Amino acid sequence: MKIELRLFASLTRYLPEAGASAFSNTVEVEEGITVEALMDRLGIPREQPKIIFVNGRHAQPTHILQEGDRLGIFPPLAGG
Repeated sequence: MKIELRLFASLTRYLPEAGASAFSNTVEVEEGITVEALMDRLGIPREQPKIIFVNGRHAQPTHILQEGDRLGIFPPLAGG
């Protein structure tokens, strides 16, 4: 199944190369994959804090992805 993967800021280095834009790519994943399993496959360290959104809503790493989902992963952001 295909999902849209968006990685932001320092996480863009984990984005698969094939067909990638600056921060987004359509990726093929197996049915039943969780956000956490996909992050493992991409090499995103589990201990690195992150903010996860699926289809514009906050999600947990245990969220099971569905065909056509839009997954966004952000590192913690700070400002001043």
